[in-house]
Order: sequence, then structure tokens, then C-alpha cells
Amino acid sequence: MVDIELVGHEYHYEIENIIKPYTGYIKDASIRSILKGNLCRAEIYEGDNLVSFKEELGNEDQKYTKQLLIRTLYQVLCEFTGVKMPWGFLTGIRPTKIVHEMFENNIPKERIKKQLLEFYDIREDKVELMIKVAEKERGILEKNKADEISIYIGIPFCPTRCLYCSFTSYAIDHREQQVEAYLEALEKEIAFGGKYSSSKTIRSIYIGGGTPTSLNEEQLERLLMLVNQHFNVKDAEEFTVEAGRPDTITKRKLELLKQYHVGRISINPQTMNEETLLRIGRKHTTEDIVKVFSWAREIGHSNINMDLIIGLPGESSRDVKNTMDKIKALEPDSITVHTMAIKRASRLRESLEEYTLTQADEIEEMISITSQGAYEMGMEPYYLYRQKNMLGNFENVGYCKPGKESVYNIEIMEEKETILALGAGAITKVVDPKTNKIERIPNVKNVEEYINRIDEMLLRKQKGLKDLDNDF
Repeated sequence: MVDIELVGHEYHYEIENIIKPYTGYIKDASIRSILKGNLCRAEIYEGDNLVSFKEELGNEDQKYTKQLLIRTLYQVLCEFTGVKMPWGFLTGIRPTKIVHEMFENNIPKERIKKQLLEFYDIREDKVELMIKVAEKERGILEKNKADEISIYIGIPFCPTRCLYCSFTSYAIDHREQQVEAYLEALEKEIAFGGKYSSSKTIRSIYIGGGTPTSLNEEQLERLLMLVNQHFNVKDAEEFTVEAGRPDTITKRKLELLKQYHVGRISINPQTMNEETLLRIGRKHTTEDIVKVFSWAREIGHSNINMDLIIGLPGESSRDVKNTMDKIKALEPDSITVHTMAIKRASRLRESLEEYTLTQADEIEEMISITSQGAYEMGMEPYYLYRQKNMLGNFENVGYCKPGKESVYNIEIMEEKETILALGAGAITKVVDPKTNKIERIPNVKNVEEYINRIDEMLLRKQKGLKDLDNDF
């Protein structure tokens, strides 16, 4: 059991997050994080073994004080266990934000690199990745305009719930009435969104989930018609639908997406290994993936993303190599490579004793295989994020061919543009372009509550937008 004591500060959340990746290396230890005057100190002791580290503060602000407390603790954890994390003491989900802040302060690239290496103790290959992604993102973010927004529409239904998923989604079978009621409520919110956005420029529209294509063909067309009716779709730079699972995609649905001006779709195999698909609860085969992808190309979809997960239960580096070889043969326009995260509310978390989790060194090899495969397809990394409880404490990376970057993915990660979010569990983020201050307006997560309280959600959104947006 690890005993944690904080002295002189209350950064419980941050301290626990930096300790979490080390829990497998520490058995019965006492850890102290101390802020006293201008001194940050961390101690860890187990029996007679004591390691401590301290750093002095100047007149730094609260943010730097917190960073230094985390850094001192990270240093003692490294020395005590002999293990360094690839991302140093970074625990946030948006690592490139640090790089963007430094770019905005006109700090030269070499100085940025030096600070990431020496202060944050981030491994050199991860520093190179951060800078490369941030530079790619800048090309998109620099085109942001003050009156621009993006739109997110959530469809919280799936055919089944995958083993690793904790997303608040609902199995669509036997929910016909609820789906119809949800679409009726969503129609009200889309109509509201249309009024709000009428004085704005819409840069990107993203329909995600869940699995939007779990809607039947009639329901999907109804949704697409609503989006086209209330938003200026044709002038948007990007319109994405997360088609997702191949077992929900028909030729007709792909035709509807094309007909209603969807320019980017995602077909997500996660793996191209049959045994793994069965193990994780996917109701499709690798042949289904190839078939659906071929249909999409025949119909004229010219911007197709594919999502993959490395570290799935039971998979080895050889399995990941097999997946990448099959993906390369399909030639998608982009791929998103997720490192397996053990999510708190997932079925996997509930039954961990049944599965052998992939170790950090093999995750590292899997990352290398997917990165190399992406480069061989002519792709480069363009966005990057991290999650809690990721195997090996690694990262998720989006790769794409030139010109195929997802604008929405970059905007949602870097939070530089207002995103109007519609649907159950959707969170609108209003960004002040002058101060970069972000205000959130959340919808309720539960579908039944969303349906029953849609008028309340609309009033909340209307009030929030009026308070935050001077042009509304």
C-alpha cells in the first residue's frame, strides 16, 4: 500500500496522477510532497530506503509552483524505481498546448526543445513528435477567424458495447422508440444551432458517437437532411461522419453520406485480426472491413480515416504488423492510432483478471510498427493526445497524407475555436479569441434525461451563449 501525504499544498489530483504510472513498481512506500516557503521537496521511503529531491522557487506564479511540486516528485519516483516515463512528468491530455504557448511567446524552436528535454524530462523522440505535430497544427490554427465556429453532433448509440469502451453509449437493439424520440429532441437542438450559427462561418461539422451509422438508413437520411437544412454545409471546410463499425455500414448509407455533402468519413477496424475482433465484442470480420472500404471508394469517398488500437488484449507486435500490412493495402487517407487505455467504466476494467495486458516494451514496439507503417503510406503525424491509464503511459497519434488533416480533430484538441456541441453528453466550448479563455456549456449525458429535458438544455445553451458571445 502506498501512503501519500501532502504538506503545505492541496494538489491531490495532480500528485496522484504522477504516482499512478508507478504503482506497479512500488509496493509499501510512504510518499511526501512538501511546499514550505520557497522550497518544493519530495520524499519517498520504503523501509530503510529513502530518496528525496528539492528545488527552490523564485517569485513564480501558482502554475509554476504546481509544476515544480510535480517535477520534484517525478524526480524521486525516477530515482527510486529506476524507471523514466516517455512523457516525463506531463500528465495532461494535450501535450502540444505547451509547444503552442511557447511558439506564441516567440520562443525559438531550439529553446523549446531544450526546455521540454531538460525541465519536463520528456524523451527526445516524444519531443520531436510534439514539435512536428504543433507545427502541422499551426498551419490549420493560423487560419482561424474570429467569427468561425465548428459543430459537433453526438449520436450515442452503438450496435454493442466493445470490451474496452467506457463511453456513455446505448446498444441500439430494441430501442426503436428511444432512437426516434432522441432524433426529435436533437432536431430541436439542431434548429437552435442553425439560428445561432447563421451569423457565423462554420469551419467544420463532425457527427460522432457512439456510432452514427447504427441509425437505420431512413434515420440517417433524416439526420443528414436536418444538418443540411440548418447549417451552411456546402461552404464548410470539412464535414465528417464517424461511420465507425463496418457492421453498421451499408452501401446505401455510404451513398447518403456522399449525397448530403459529407467529405470525410471514418471506418474503424481497431484491428485486422479475427480472433481479437471476437474477443473485444465486435460483430464483424476483417472481410467486412475490406468490403465496406471498397464500397466507400467506389461511391467516391476520397477522404477516409481508419482507427486502430494497439495493446488490445491478447495481441502481440506480430498481430499489429499484420494489421498494418492489411491497412496499407487499403490505402486510407489517414489513420488514428490509439494506445489501449484501461477505462474505469469499461467491461475490461471489471474483468482484468481474465486478460493479460501488454507490457510497456511491447507497446513501444507496436508504436514503432504503426509509425513506420504510416510513413510508408506517405503520412505524417498531425494531431496528438493522451488519456489516463494508457498502457505504458504513451499516446494517441493521428497520421494523414498531405492535405487530409482533420480540422475538427485539431480544433477539439487545441481549443482555439468555439465548438457548438449538440446531443446527449455534448459539451459546447466557447473560446474567447482574445484571451483564449474557455467556457463550457454541458448537456446531460443520459439519453432519457436529454429527451425529457431538451427544452431545459436549449434554455441553458441560449443563456450561456448570450452571456459569453457578444454577437448572439
